[in-house]
Amino acid sequence: MSEHGFQAEGISAALDLAVGHIADFAITSGGRTLKPLHRAPWIDHDDLPEGLPEGVARLSGDFLCAPFSRSDVEAAPLHGWPANSAWDLLADETISGRRRVSFRLRHKVMGATVDKTLILRDDHPFLYQEHSFTGGAGSISVAHHPITEMAAGGRLAFSPKRLAATPPDVTEPDPARGAHLLAYPARSANLTRFPTADGSQTDLTCYSATRRHEDFVTLVEADHGGMGWTAVARTAEADVVLVLKNPAELPVTMLWISNGGRYYAPWNGRHGVLGIEDGRSAIGHAASLGDNWLKQEGIETAFALGSHVAFRQIVGAMPWDGGEAPLQVEALPGRLRLTFADGSRREAPFDETFLRIGQPILK
Repeated sequence: MSEHGFQAEGISAALDLAVGHIADFAITSGGRTLKPLHRAPWIDHDDLPEGLPEGVARLSGDFLCAPFSRSDVEAAPLHGWPANSAWDLLADETISGRRRVSFRLRHKVMGATVDKTLILRDDHPFLYQEHSFTGGAGSISVAHHPITEMAAGGRLAFSPKRLAATPPDVTEPDPARGAHLLAYPARSANLTRFPTADGSQTDLTCYSATRRHEDFVTLVEADHGGMGWTAVARTAEADVVLVLKNPAELPVTMLWISNGGRYYAPWNGRHGVLGIEDGRSAIGHAASLGDNWLKQEGIETAFALGSHVAFRQIVGAMPWDGGEAPLQVEALPGRLRLTFADGSRREAPFDETFLRIGQPILK
């Protein structure tokens, strides 16, 4: 199937209509073109393993998971139909310097109609996204799935987090097929001192350029009352990738660290990316609906369906060759400000109202 491309001044994107993944995303800033999202190198190859989900075969950029991980309540591929099946274009319009494009998933999810709205604004280095569910029955876990390439590693920073935790199951238990670094299960309130499989500790805010491993860890947002954010200062790419959310909608951030730690096809030890998966979910649909560890921490892991449910996320990038991630990311009127340890700042045009619950999507 084809891609649907769209653009505003200084920014462009394209959606892969076969699976609803963002196939391309480019930002022009400071005389440079920034490419914050990763596209798997095996896309459009004919030698992929049999039985690979479409969402893995065409793995790109960012996409909606509904449910997140295992579809073990209603039959569907890994990460659900929104990540693995066709979307139709509903509208593409330009309104007052905004390019707004909307799509609808052909499949229903738990009986609900699923819509995707993507917005680019002139000279804003951000893609503004909303997903909504109308109708249906039961509950659904959800997550966004941005993936960014880390060719030479980099540094990470986050809005305040209560804790980080790995699940019970090891990501790659067979050393002939892959490698993992972290301990399973484990938890820590200090992101710079997380338990590892060998009994030592590692810094989750440092993405190594050389250490090969495949890991998954969930970060639980603290009760700070502000915007949730992840900032990734990429060394080789000389930029800061930003993923922004409202924690009341998406209370966890799940890090998929795919740093060459899968040796089998189609990964073949070459992936080297970071997934920054803001969600309202445990691992798997059934687990999200049950009495999981996040619920015991007071964290919601699914949305109730039946009327209209919507949630939003923002992803973008800014040039930065300082190597360190920002200490703070602040939403100011019409601007996003990054503050670094040396006192320097970077700002960019930003719609600070977009993540407010109930805010009209075209204010």
